[in-house]
Amino acid sequence: MIFLSFFKTLVGKEVAVELKNDVVMTGILHSVDQYLNVKLLNVQVVEPQKYPQLIALSNCFIRGSVVRYIQIPPQHVDVQLLQDAARQENAPASAAATTSKA
Repeated sequence: MIFLSFFKTLVGKEVAVELKNDVVMTGILHSVDQYLNVKLLNVQVVEPQKYPQLIALSNCFIRGSVVRYIQIPPQHVDVQLLQDAARQENAPASAAATTSKA
């Protein structure tokens, strides 16, 4: 679960969440769970004139299955850490494939 541990390091940081229905919200990441459900605080909708029903929204819970993208400021991304985690997660699978061929 590379992304779960990565998103947990972003708790307290501002992120933008784009939903599958094209709504984009920015807010402070409060929590994330194993289904990548997200809770945001201090929510602002990027296009309030297009979605006036969401103007009064201050906190929200977003189901992981409706998220298209989570945009993260570049200064909060540790590329080396992500690459190392991806290698570790894929290492047992590639090692098992190598031993089964022998």
